[in-house]
Amino acid sequence: MKQFLLWLFASLVLVSCARVGSPVGGDKDTIPPKMIGSNIDTTRINVPRDIKELRIDFDEYITLKDINKNLIISPPIQYTKIIPSSIGNKYLQIQWKDTLQANTTYNFNFGNSVVDLNENNALPYFNFAFSTGDKIDDLYISGTISDALGNDKNSEGKERNLVVGLYQVKDTMNYRQKPYYITKADPDGYFELNYLTPGKYRIIGFDDENGNSIFDSGKESLSFQKESIDLQNNISGLRLRTFSSKKEMKYKEMTPSVGGVLMTFEGNPAKVIVKAVSDKPTDYKVTHTAKSDSVKIWFDAEKENIGATVSENLKFSYDIGSKQDTVSVFYKKPAKDEMTISNPFSNKLAPETDFRFSSNYIINKIQPENWKLESDSLSQSFTAQISEKDSTQIIVKSNFVVGKKYQLTVPKNTVISYYNRLSESVRFDFEAAKPEEFGSFTVKLINPPAQKFWIQLLNEKNESAYDQYTNQSLVKFTSLKPGTYKLRILVDNNENGFWDSSDFAKETLSEDVYLYKKTGDKDVMTKINIRPMWEINENWDLTKEEQPVN
Repeated sequence: MKQFLLWLFASLVLVSCARVGSPVGGDKDTIPPKMIGSNIDTTRINVPRDIKELRIDFDEYITLKDINKNLIISPPIQYTKIIPSSIGNKYLQIQWKDTLQANTTYNFNFGNSVVDLNENNALPYFNFAFSTGDKIDDLYISGTISDALGNDKNSEGKERNLVVGLYQVKDTMNYRQKPYYITKADPDGYFELNYLTPGKYRIIGFDDENGNSIFDSGKESLSFQKESIDLQNNISGLRLRTFSSKKEMKYKEMTPSVGGVLMTFEGNPAKVIVKAVSDKPTDYKVTHTAKSDSVKIWFDAEKENIGATVSENLKFSYDIGSKQDTVSVFYKKPAKDEMTISNPFSNKLAPETDFRFSSNYIINKIQPENWKLESDSLSQSFTAQISEKDSTQIIVKSNFVVGKKYQLTVPKNTVISYYNRLSESVRFDFEAAKPEEFGSFTVKLINPPAQKFWIQLLNEKNESAYDQYTNQSLVKFTSLKPGTYKLRILVDNNENGFWDSSDFAKETLSEDVYLYKKTGDKDVMTKINIRPMWEINENWDLTKEEQPVN
């Protein structure tokens, strides 16, 4: 029995000594791992070019967290193996097949990927540099990078992965290769490019959505400078702002839709000419808003006997200026193709505003003389018109009285499209809300832009909730729905009626943007809280909003 107890005690001791885990009791470990050595000499210079691995030793067990997203090697090296992968180890090891360049400083930027095994304490912004020459280059560029339009997330709703890179200036610039130097910005947008060699470079910053360290044109937002950098001294305080990269104009697809077919493009063409190539349809209309990515082709499928029983191949030609082609779509008349109207806005009508409703079809004609607007069972005078900005919307004007409830009846066949009309009678119930349910915001612009501009109040999705196109220095927004907003100005520098983003291929910088930020808000847009019956007044000095690098 004694021998068995002795054996059991010894086994427990051995198991506890072999296990790597958190100690029981005591204060929580908050100390990150510490580097204690490497396979490269401590001077880290004159490293042999035929070396094929880097090994770094630490004072405790570590693991590598999101290493593929965090590790950036400058100049680029394609590594073949990295340890540890998931289990803990007291060293990390990177292996590669490439022969290193002569007289070159290499920097391995691990970001925050090196963490201790037990508590995930990160070794912050860990870098390891060495040189194949007789010195380690020590120039640096530091600064901040952010989204120019104030977006916190990318187009897919994901957190941004902002990186900054340098390309060596050459006769032929290949931006489909990884930058010669590259670094990842921290969550606040701060970046450092370290251990740089003197020379001429082009700098770009972009949202590396797919994590391949290469800018994907038309997919990822981008910041760039037209002029190269002649790096002879350290540079700090550089401000970069990313814009959506301009997509190459090209045809995307054509699909059946309500009332016809929808043709979509990339690159937002200013003008699209579309013609039918097949025998059908013989009668059709084409609608396209300038710089929109979609073209709608309207026709009466039933009247022309198109796709009534089986799919038919419809062919159309398009001309976007830079390209012309013929494309086709297999079309079958939808089972439900009726014209409908609805109120997607609100049944609470803000003071001094008009009532609006919309249709799933473009609206060609209306017969408001057959409509009826009532309040307390009494008829009210009104006028109605098709919106000039959006021909799927109707604007109804009347002397709406605060606190009154209204009913608008729109009989069938009184809202008409090119090849269809309202199939059912619809009644809208809404109320003219009281002014005390809303707030107002007034901003005085000091040194406003010389050209006209859009001033926008953005909602929590960073979408324009209220906007004005103006050149006035005093701008007032009234009857604002209570909520949290942010303020932005887009300048129409060329006064073409559109805000033009940057174009990397043509090296055209974007038109000016200003984001409202108060001192102390840590370079984030200031939130404006609109409350019922509140009047907020602010001054905004645009001379303090320096336009940074695009």
